[in-house]
Amino acid sequence: MRVGVTGHMNLSDESVPLVAEAVRAHLATLDVPSLVGVSCLARGADSVFAEVVIELGGRLEVVLPSSNYREAKVKPDHVPQFDRLLTQASEVKTMPFDTANRDAYVAANEAVLGTVDQLVAVWDGRPSPDRGGTAGAVEEARARGVKVKVIWPEGATRS
Repeated sequence: MRVGVTGHMNLSDESVPLVAEAVRAHLATLDVPSLVGVSCLARGADSVFAEVVIELGGRLEVVLPSSNYREAKVKPDHVPQFDRLLTQASEVKTMPFDTANRDAYVAANEAVLGTVDQLVAVWDGRPSPDRGGTAGAVEEARARGVKVKVIWPEGATRS
């Protein structure tokens, strides 16, 4: 089973373990012989999801929005986790954009949605101000008939 992720990058520090446990509990209910997690490895929800997929023995596939994504968008305090997860990925696909921008993020969401059976959305339910955000990915997944599991555990907050 292929499960993608979308979600908030700005999870509070206190929310990370809550989200990890909720994602872990959900993925454990899938009871599939082989789990493939698809993530863009952004800070927050994407990386938490990737960590749990690996922890559960699943295979991680990564979609990078652009060739300069790491250099342009990955903050120094996220680099160690990003690099570690990237090296653990079984496959890395980079979208055909030189620069990380809104179009690149939309294309990355499209690449994730086009290959998954389910989308896990670590989402507080609020609308996104732009089309590359979490709400837009959820809306697009639902329009395509991709099953969406919204995860926002009690006590989770954005910073």
